[in-house]
Amino acid sequence: MGSQHEALIADLRETARQIRVNVLRIAGMSDCHTGGSLSIADLLAGLYFHAMRVDPKQPDWDGRDYFVLSKGHCVPALDAALALRGFFPVEALTTHLEPGSIISGHACAHLTPGIDASTGSLGHGLSVGLGIALGVRIDRGANRVFVMLGDGELQEGSNWEAAMAAAHHKADPLVAIVDRNHYQTGPTEDMMALEPLAEKWTAFGWAVRCIDGHDMEQIVEALDALPFEPGRPSLILADTVKGKGVSFIETHHMAHFNAEQLEAALAEVGAGAVRHG
Repeated sequence: MGSQHEALIADLRETARQIRVNVLRIAGMSDCHTGGSLSIADLLAGLYFHAMRVDPKQPDWDGRDYFVLSKGHCVPALDAALALRGFFPVEALTTHLEPGSIISGHACAHLTPGIDASTGSLGHGLSVGLGIALGVRIDRGANRVFVMLGDGELQEGSNWEAAMAAAHHKADPLVAIVDRNHYQTGPTEDMMALEPLAEKWTAFGWAVRCIDGHDMEQIVEALDALPFEPGRPSLILADTVKGKGVSFIETHHMAHFNAEQLEAALAEVGAGAVRHG
């Protein structure tokens, strides 16, 4: 059992690395939100390659777990995860923002196989996820609903309306994950302070677990423990670093790389052969 777990963690770490490689390759071709995409790579690897029930051959399978990327501008990381999971060819990532491409600048359910909700206007994702979770309950389904939130977007009041409603309705299939990278157009605590953030979610009636969002052991342990408490929605507060994996863009909002910067960034994440399918 120990060796199997170690192999799982190693495989998920490698998958996260490959997600980062593909995010950087997208960034090398066109402007994108690189820092916020890199900060969620480990979390997406844990979700799509361990925790979530999905079928790449049937993206709309009724039995799937749902995922809502509320921070929709960081879709390069989600696209990379979906491609590596087999929802579409990895080669499609190179068409980012091109006319007719399935790879868009924000999460788009109408274009990209495997994306469950179109997002981009910040503050809406948790409400969408709650609606899906309540619909699952009406249908007596076993589906879970995961919502990835940016920390900066928690300054939108609609998130707290959804948080209050989710607790009131005892929506325990709902799991929110906060990418707490502490940075938006500047440090979050300078823009509008969020702390004490875990205590705020607890006060709103959620079961909260704080983790290192780059520690795959902690990510897997948290995902395996869901729901944290029966009858309560779960909140994973993941402490992360914006631009994780590339030292010269960590905590920086760099969107576009010249050839020299791209080569340096890819070297830092150990870019080599990238998994296909």
